[in-house]
Amino acid sequence: MSTPPTNRTFKIAAVPADGVGAEVVAAGRTVLDTLAEASGGAFSFAWTEFPWGCDYYKKTGRMMDDDGLAALEEFDAIYFGAVGWPSVPDHISLWGLRLRICQNFDQWANIRPVHFHPGITPPLRKADDTPLGWVVVRENSEGEYAGLGGRNLSGRGPGNEVAVQTALFTEQGCERIIRFAFELARTRPHKKVSSVTKSNAQQYGMVLWDETFARVAKDYADVETESVLVDAMSAKFVLHPEDLSVVVASNLNADILSDLGSALAGSLGLAASANLNPERRFPSMFEPVHGSAPDIAGRGLANPIGAIGSAALMLDHFDLADDAARLRKAIEATTGAGITTPDVGGTATTDQVISSIIENL
Repeated sequence: MSTPPTNRTFKIAAVPADGVGAEVVAAGRTVLDTLAEASGGAFSFAWTEFPWGCDYYKKTGRMMDDDGLAALEEFDAIYFGAVGWPSVPDHISLWGLRLRICQNFDQWANIRPVHFHPGITPPLRKADDTPLGWVVVRENSEGEYAGLGGRNLSGRGPGNEVAVQTALFTEQGCERIIRFAFELARTRPHKKVSSVTKSNAQQYGMVLWDETFARVAKDYADVETESVLVDAMSAKFVLHPEDLSVVVASNLNADILSDLGSALAGSLGLAASANLNPERRFPSMFEPVHGSAPDIAGRGLANPIGAIGSAALMLDHFDLADDAARLRKAIEATTGAGITTPDVGGTATTDQVISSIIENL
């Protein structure tokens, strides 16, 4: 059993950003404060909310303050909602806020658990009679999202512009995320790491990844391994998910695979994630995987479980494992009782799900 620190106050930067982000961040804050109040003074949260996002962009021409990173660096963690709105191009909103934080704070390890909740009927029929659950570990600092490249030759006239997008793979970047995946696998009942690339077609960066994986695997003789091409792994997620434990992949491939996993579990609204700087030189960021959902924003129908599950990952990060486990059990008791939002076939509102989780705490 973990022993929580005594009388520790965690400084959290809340960035609800856009759409349902405001609703789910508020939900997570309510649940976390409830846990803190029940801790007998062992820990508490001091919240500072930042108004950044697409509305802020429309007013200022910036997704966040110019000195926003310096402000965030003073916090123990960042609790993020969702970014994006139809009035702002997606590449501006994403690179101007979420990716700006991830890249500059070297949050190189992104973990996305795929969890099948009781009381929710997933589209993956194998879950009916087979215990399932795995973790996607995403390289979060380079790969296909390194932001290297450019657009040129527009002066030649319409139809003649050229865009170059370069994926970056460094041996250091590959090794640190692969070692992270192996260390995580050692904590799980099924000690296995599945490495995913497309090295048959991408013969430079992803071959470097494969070679690094093979080298690092020699240091973890107790962990089973496999290397799978991303198209074959997409099929495996559907056909043989019982064989998965920890799946490690590049920025783009893990992004796609983790969304597939969450959809197979029932909804992206259930999916939690953590953007970690494991060395703790910078604050880590915790956020649900889903987007800003303009179609349901402000209607009280957003699924808060992804954000609340992300709050549990933040508790783990703070070495509050017992409280994180309590929170996960409360989520499962809520879904098991059929109190779920419409995205997973339920009729409950956001507030009703929050109330049930708090009751089950």
